Amino acid sequence: MFGGTVRLNPLGVFIIVALSILFFVSLNTNLLRSYDSSKKEPTVSQNNISLRKLLSDCILLAEGGGRKVAEIRKDTDIGETSKGKTKEGAKNVVTKADYNSHCVMYYGLKEEYPTIKVISEEKNKDCTGIPSLDNSKILETVPSSDEYVPATDISVWIDPLDATLEYTENLLQYVTTMICVAVKGKPILGIIHKPFEQEPNTYWGWVGKGTSSNIKYVPDNNLNKIIISRSHTGNTKNITRLAFGNDAEIVEAGGAGYKSLQVATGNFDAYVHTTAINKWDICAGNAVIKALGGQMTTLSNESIDYSWATQAENTAGLLATVKNHNIFLEKLSHVKKQ
Repeated sequence: MFGGTVRLNPLGVFIIVALSILFFVSLNTNLLRSYDSSKKEPTVSQNNISLRKLLSDCILLAEGGGRKVAEIRKDTDIGETSKGKTKEGAKNVVTKADYNSHCVMYYGLKEEYPTIKVISEEKNKDCTGIPSLDNSKILETVPSSDEYVPATDISVWIDPLDATLEYTENLLQYVTTMICVAVKGKPILGIIHKPFEQEPNTYWGWVGKGTSSNIKYVPDNNLNKIIISRSHTGNTKNITRLAFGNDAEIVEAGGAGYKSLQVATGNFDAYVHTTAINKWDICAGNAVIKALGGQMTTLSNESIDYSWATQAENTAGLLATVKNHNIFLEKLSHVKKQ
């Protein structure tokens, strides 16, 4: 009885094997899902970018660019050359510091994030020694919560050396290095590094998350302190005087990053600009001011689009405030209508 031969049905064997494979695949998938859900950070594809990591990397690179700027300023020859003149007749210059800072910031980002669009004021030069990024210490200083966005939605605007003219004139208080991250054209992360303070200092804002601890907005609510450009003035001073009267304190200063920070800290009530200005000059300040609950718009109260495919120049004027934006706009619009 037990000495007979057992014959297996090939179809039955196939069905048993297939069911076994499905069971183990299902079991492993459920285990992986359980493991992923226990992580503090969500599982994402390689095409999604962590804004928290990107912020910390941008801080690191802005500071690295700032060190290049500071090093070259010590040289006898800073490699100053002319790009011509601005529309307002001011010198438009570039130096070795602009290019060396660009190398650090631009290629540091492209090495780490090859799929995101990066727009820099300067163009490619011979770049060597691209820094490797170790942001472990900086990560401790930025918000712990995170956001992930598709790489295709991101555009990064770099100003390797803001206030180059002032840099050549040794007016170093105005000099900054800046990086801005825009998502779908909206400024979200802004980093402004000042390499020539007594201790080099970095200021940043993350819209919806907060700002660096060194940004303390303390308004005086007088509505009479306006900061404008010293080298791209155009008719800004006349318009500002007509809008806010003879009692207004109007101060000319270099560097869009510097002026944005003056508003972000409450030293000035508004930053007004009436001539053309490039988006790498203003994007970082826009993000910082927006992170404080303020606004940076055109003089027609339109948002500025920082998508990578848009033109680099904003020609519609600029108003930046943390408080009372509409009041400033109204006063300026009355002058424009005259």
